[in-house]
Amino acid sequence: MPRTPETTDPTYDPHRFRTTVPYYARFRLGYPPALIERVIRIVGLMPGDPVMDLGCGPGLLAIQFARAGMAVTAVDPEPEMLAAAEAGAREAGVSLDFRQGSSFDLPSGIGPLKLVTMGRAFHWMDRAETLLALDRIVAPDGAVALFDDDHPRTAENRWRLKLHEIGNKFGRGESSHVVAREKGDYRTHESYLLDSAFSDIERTGIVIRRELDAEGIVGLAYSLSTSSPQKLGDRAAEFERELRRELADLSPDGKFVEIAEMGALIARRA
Repeated sequence: MPRTPETTDPTYDPHRFRTTVPYYARFRLGYPPALIERVIRIVGLMPGDPVMDLGCGPGLLAIQFARAGMAVTAVDPEPEMLAAAEAGAREAGVSLDFRQGSSFDLPSGIGPLKLVTMGRAFHWMDRAETLLALDRIVAPDGAVALFDDDHPRTAENRWRLKLHEIGNKFGRGESSHVVAREKGDYRTHESYLLDSAFSDIERTGIVIRRELDAEGIVGLAYSLSTSSPQKLGDRAAEFERELRRELADLSPDGKFVEIAEMGALIARRA
């Protein structure tokens, strides 16, 4: 039987982020240039090296690697995300090769690659099968880099707990990746990498701080698959009213702070 989303993950929805497009690049945390520079140095990338950003979204990673001189292929299953990434690339003055596809249907004729990046996307994939597929197209001295953000439980990040609490009332806790993380048999990305060809792993990260307001938090909520306009449907207005009310209680002046570690898990062959 061919490998398709239906045979490997019945919860897969290639268009789950379609309604997040207007919010994603504007309200999500971007990746600090210093973090990109670290990954380039660790992997040993040189200008012109081939890089694929898998699940590129609006191009937050792809554009930065292109700015650094890499030959970047940006892959995403959602045409509207690719359009947003193309617009971002034009604004940044860089050129990328855009391909519609996913971990289930990688573009043909691609590789060998010096680096495959994934930004907050690996958990949506069949992780074991994706690593097998990447082993066939990543060069012997190449690498895989999983980018993410981690938020410590600090006083400044209290609003995130409130966002999750309200999100759970509107179905967040029923999302497949949230349910999976609550199970006792959940496997981390590191666990899958250690069982793959890419078992030589290191992590690098940079802690950042940004200020934002209620509008920024509402926009961030709509950029998430668990509280996207598509997910909320006709309850979106109710969700936003409750979120704004709780945020006003937390900070009457409407000012908030976010502290996060922007990190990259870099995996190479042992």
